[in-house]
Amino acid sequence: MANDRDFLGKGLRFPVSVNLNGGVSSSALEENVRQSIFIILGTAPGERINRPEFGCRIHDLMFAPNNDITAARAEVYCEEAIYKYEPRIEQLVCRAMPNADQPNRLDIRIEYVIAGKNDKRNLVFPFYLRNEDDEDTGSANGANGV
Repeated sequence: MANDRDFLGKGLRFPVSVNLNGGVSSSALEENVRQSIFIILGTAPGERINRPEFGCRIHDLMFAPNNDITAARAEVYCEEAIYKYEPRIEQLVCRAMPNADQPNRLDIRIEYVIAGKNDKRNLVFPFYLRNEDDEDTGSANGANGV
């Protein structure tokens, strides 16, 4: 009889690393689901050549102000992407709020339940917005000293 958690599967560990035997590290079961969420949220649509629609639109907010409106949009974008690309999750709640210690960081708390389980899990995805004070190093007066 197959294990009731086999549907969770296994895959490459993220970020990709080498295991103690010199092979590529892998993750399985619940850990594989958690890492899948980080991959989905960390990928901007259009970033993958063979799957241009894959990813989360949160990257559209990179230059947005760190306020409640941006946080609300981030919540919607994260829920939308996770539900679309992670079928092993059946209950999901995303809550975003500006980080008190870092003014350019938006903390997104993700609470989820894996399909068929009654095991609530959570993680925090830090999303960094561009500081208004950051210099544009690509401009003519930037790092080139022109």
